[in-house]
Amino acid sequence: MLKLYGGKFSRASIVQWCLEELQVPYEFVLLDMQAGEHLESDYTAINPIGKVPAIIDDDFKLWESGAILLYLAERYGHADTVKLRAEIAQWVLYANATLGPELLNEATRDREMSRLLKPIDQILTLKPYLLGDQFSTADVAIGSTLGFFQIRYKMDFTAYPAVVDYIKRLGSRSAFQKTMGSRGV
Repeated sequence: MLKLYGGKFSRASIVQWCLEELQVPYEFVLLDMQAGEHLESDYTAINPIGKVPAIIDDDFKLWESGAILLYLAERYGHADTVKLRAEIAQWVLYANATLGPELLNEATRDREMSRLLKPIDQILTLKPYLLGDQFSTADVAIGSTLGFFQIRYKMDFTAYPAVVDYIKRLGSRSAFQKTMGSRGV
C-alpha cells in the first residue's frame, strides 16, 4: 500500500486530495514537524531534504508535491497519453513554479494578478475543468493553489467569475471535502 508522509497543514493534503480522487488506497503517516520528525534519519532516508510530502509506493520513494502529482496521474489514471501527460505537467508546473510564487509575492501581486488569472478565467468560461469536461490532476494543482490563496490570504478573485465558480465546484467534490476542505485548505 502506498504511504504518504506529511505534516499537519502541509502540502501533503494536496497529494491526499489526488489520491482520493484516483481512489488509490494509501496510509497517511503524520509526522510531528514541531518535534522535528521530518529531520530524523528514518524520514530523511525517504526525502533527504527533510520536507513533506513524500511517498513510498511499493519500494519507490518520491518527494516534492508536484512530482508526486505527476507520478500519481501517470501511474493511477488521468494521464494515459503523452499529450495528456504534457498538459497535466504544464498545469502542475505552472501552479508550483509560477502561480503560487507570483501570488505570494506581495511586491508584484497586484500587477501580475490579471496576467495570471485572466487566461485561466477564459479557459474556465468555455469548459468546467482545465482540460475539458473531466476533472484531472491539473485541477488538483491549480485548484489547491487558488483555494489556498483565497482562504489563507483572503484574495479576492471576483474579477474572475469563472475562477470563482471553479473554486466552488472543486470545493464541493467529496475527495476535496475529505482532505483539503477538512483543513480549511
